[in-house]
Amino acid sequence: MLRTRSPVRPLSVADRDAALEVCAREPAVGVFAAARILEGSAAGSLSSVLGHREDGVLDGICWASANVVPVGTTEASRPLFAERLRRWRGRCASVFGPREEVVGLWQHLEPHWGPARAVRAHQPLLVADRPPSTLGVEPDPRVRLARRDEVDLVLPAAEHMFTAEIGYPPYTGSSRGYRASLASLVGRGHTYVVVEDGEVVFKTDIGSLALGCAQLQGVWVTPRLRGQGLAVPMLAAVLEHLMVGPAPLVSLYVNAFNAPARATYERLGFRAEGEFTTVLL
Repeated sequence: MLRTRSPVRPLSVADRDAALEVCAREPAVGVFAAARILEGSAAGSLSSVLGHREDGVLDGICWASANVVPVGTTEASRPLFAERLRRWRGRCASVFGPREEVVGLWQHLEPHWGPARAVRAHQPLLVADRPPSTLGVEPDPRVRLARRDEVDLVLPAAEHMFTAEIGYPPYTGSSRGYRASLASLVGRGHTYVVVEDGEVVFKTDIGSLALGCAQLQGVWVTPRLRGQGLAVPMLAAVLEHLMVGPAPLVSLYVNAFNAPARATYERLGFRAEGEFTTVLL
């Protein structure tokens, strides 16, 4: 029997620009995949990116590594992506991205991968493009980039944030792998902190940077200082730094039930531009 070649297959470096065009349709949606595409092409491989072609034109992609992230997929293409992904269950920790795409893809993956650990169904995707100072918010001058020698200061804050957000620790046993990922963020100038008396009391990371957009992750204030309105000026300093530099557009996504965080982001000029869903595995 002749087998028909699937319209979904791994991309090559030659597909870089076409894949970035897919991501650029909605930069806040596509920034994660775009950042990985730029990193992969610089290293000489895009094998972790699956692409779907219609009449030879790339119209949708899916980043598939520790996370599965669909961008530009359709009702027709999602089962084809799922067919390629069905044997990858052990490699992936989550599926996240635009709600419609993730829910549609997960419908085809769940029968093969089994039930999720948790599903964060409603996560507003927020964007900001005005410096907070123009909104009357005074940035906290203590906010700065973490130094390379401060990774071990950042580690407890990052662990606390991850565990509280996801529901389980970021590692078991040795912290070496997790520490290395933090060191990479710090080394690239992607981690902002406030340090008081040798303790990180505020932290956030640029999780992805591409297409003139920075996507923040891990926004965290130490529990003893919460409820004092400190997150607004601290995060304002991060936005000011990014918007006059590499990212006129800043995005993040937040759980719909997290009212305090949403109030903070609203004060900083963030507005909703869609909704994400995260399936935790």
